[in-house]
Amino acid sequence: MPVVRTKGLLFDMDGTLVDSTPGVVQAWKNFSIKYGFDAEEVTNATHGARLVDSLRLYCHLTDEEEINSEVRRFEDEVLEATRKGEGVAVLPGVLDLLHIITSVQHANPHWAIVTSATSGYAPAALQAAGVPMPDAFVTADRVSKGKPHPEPYLAGAKACQLEPSDCIVVEDAPNGIRSAQAAGSRVLAVCTSHTREALETSKPDWIVTDLRKVSATWDGKVMELTIDETP
Repeated sequence: MPVVRTKGLLFDMDGTLVDSTPGVVQAWKNFSIKYGFDAEEVTNATHGARLVDSLRLYCHLTDEEEINSEVRRFEDEVLEATRKGEGVAVLPGVLDLLHIITSVQHANPHWAIVTSATSGYAPAALQAAGVPMPDAFVTADRVSKGKPHPEPYLAGAKACQLEPSDCIVVEDAPNGIRSAQAAGSRVLAVCTSHTREALETSKPDWIVTDLRKVSATWDGKVMELTIDETP
């Protein structure tokens, strides 16, 4: 099993740390009634994309005030599903890995979440799933271009005061993998929302079933990750 060293870890959120699939599926079903699209098709096509971009594309919205209002309505519907016990859940292996990562305090941030969700929704989703808050947060409303553009992961590395090449990105979606690669980071992909075969086409550096296959230790200010790539 490979053992790799890194100064920083940049995590995608939905599909990597937490699973909000039931709430997202229901929200797209509700939106499809108003906007007349195939909810299943849009759900599959928009994973890893900024909601604001998806609403422009599939709901044909152009007015910024209306878009922002619909973003809030969509995210409220997902959080409402959470309150009913159907919304956001932590994924396997996440809490154990984060416990180790957060066990050592440094002057500078050493892990961040880089998400296509907004700054209003992302912290609420983490809290609902019982996931600790990161050292740094990059959300959709704090970048001008979403994944697969490199801007989100460039911002994540900057927030940790690191070069992208000093960071490993943990992702579950091809768009996110491409974003991280374009930023210059190494990528660890998890098969939590896509098949291993689908992820292989994006050529991440490593692929694991989920984060139960990754363990971490500290060597001074550097993390050492042991990665088990067996299916």
